[in-house]
Amino acid sequence: MASCFLCLRVLVLFLTLSDSFVLIFSHGVGINYGQIANNLPSPSRVSVLLQSLNISRVKLYDADPNVLAAFSNSNVEFIIGLGNEYLQNTPDPLKAQTWIQQHVQPYLSLTRITCITVGNEVFSGNDTQAMSNLLPAMKTVHDALVNLGLDKQVSRYHCAFSYHFSPNQGMIDPNTNLHYDNMLFAQLDAVYAAIKAMGHTDIEVRISETGWPSKGDPNEAGATPENAGLYNGNLLKIIEEKQGTPGNPSVPIDIHVFALFNEDLKPWSCIREKLWPLLS
Repeated sequence: MASCFLCLRVLVLFLTLSDSFVLIFSHGVGINYGQIANNLPSPSRVSVLLQSLNISRVKLYDADPNVLAAFSNSNVEFIIGLGNEYLQNTPDPLKAQTWIQQHVQPYLSLTRITCITVGNEVFSGNDTQAMSNLLPAMKTVHDALVNLGLDKQVSRYHCAFSYHFSPNQGMIDPNTNLHYDNMLFAQLDAVYAAIKAMGHTDIEVRISETGWPSKGDPNEAGATPENAGLYNGNLLKIIEEKQGTPGNPSVPIDIHVFALFNEDLKPWSCIREKLWPLLS
C-alpha cells in the first residue's frame, strides 16, 4: 500500500509539473527543499521523486540527518545550511569545527555534500548581532573545513538574488555602458564588480534562491500562478541558452530555484512566503 501511495503521489506531482519545469532540471539547475510544513512526503519519498525527475542538485536550509540519509548512495549533490541560530556560537573555532564534525563529516562517505550556506537572509532582518557574527562565522567554518581536510570537497557561501521578469526596455549602466533588462543580471554584475574592486578574480558566485510566489496577500496583485509561470519560463530561457551576464557573458549562471513544496507552517503572516512551489 505504501508503494502504491508513493506512485500515486508521484503521478499527481508529475501532472502538476509542466514540461518546461521538467526540462529546466535537465540543465543542472538546483532546487530549494524547505520543510516548514505538515503535509510533506517523507525524505525517502522525496529522494525517489527527485531522482525520477533527474534533479541532481538540492539546497537545504539545515543539515537534516533524515534527508541526508535518505539520499545516501544517490547522485544528488547537496548544499546544506548552518542556520541563523548557530551564528552566535560559530565564530568560536572549536564550535564551528564541532558543527562540521556532527552535521557534515558523518554523511560525506555516502551523500554528496558540496557546499554549506552560513546564515539565511541575515541582512533582511534587524538582528544586528547575527549580522556582525556572519563574516566571522563564515571564516571559522572555512577554517574548520581546512583543518578537517574537507575544504576541497565542501565550500561555503552566502548569497541570494531575484530578478525582474516582465518585458522592459531596461537601462544602460553609465559606468560601464552595459545594457541591463533584468535585476538578476544587474545584481550579479554588481557582486562581480565588488569582488573585483577588492582585488579578487577567482571567487565563484551562485544564486541560492530565485523564484516567484503563486499567491500573495490582497495588496500583492503580482503574486499569481501566471506570473510565477512567466518568471520561471524566462529563467528557463536563461538557463537553456547558458546565458552569462552583460559583464561576464561567458560565465553561465549557477541557479537554485525556490522552491520544491509549499510550506504552510512558515511563521510569517504574509501568504506569499508560504506559496512558492514548483510542485503542489
